[in-house]
Amino acid sequence: MPILTISTNTSVDSSTSFYILQEATAAVARVLGKPESSMMVLLNDRVPILFGGSREAAAYGELVSIGAIAPDSNRKVSKALAGILESRLSVPPSRFYIKFYDVKGSNVGYNGSTY
Repeated sequence: MPILTISTNTSVDSSTSFYILQEATAAVARVLGKPESSMMVLLNDRVPILFGGSREAAAYGELVSIGAIAPDSNRKVSKALAGILESRLSVPPSRFYIKFYDVKGSNVGYNGSTY
């Protein structure tokens, strides 16, 4: 059930958006050992972001997962996503933060119930 939300101040066209969503889904699922079929990825573009006093290209992410959040996997996910954002949106890795949340299944709603 991993849910990844990425917000960026850059403008993203629909084809680039598709590739980012697809690549992020595959990367996060692989690192966390979760099936891609359970992944959800949201991409918000043109979000007002000021990073270090600059409006240059930047991004912020949040990854929520039931388990699999750990220092080693967090580093791998951060590296993979930073690479995707740099290659697809020209967001330097130094202008991207990501926050990781490990949640209990009872705190995640799905299909009219919880996990």
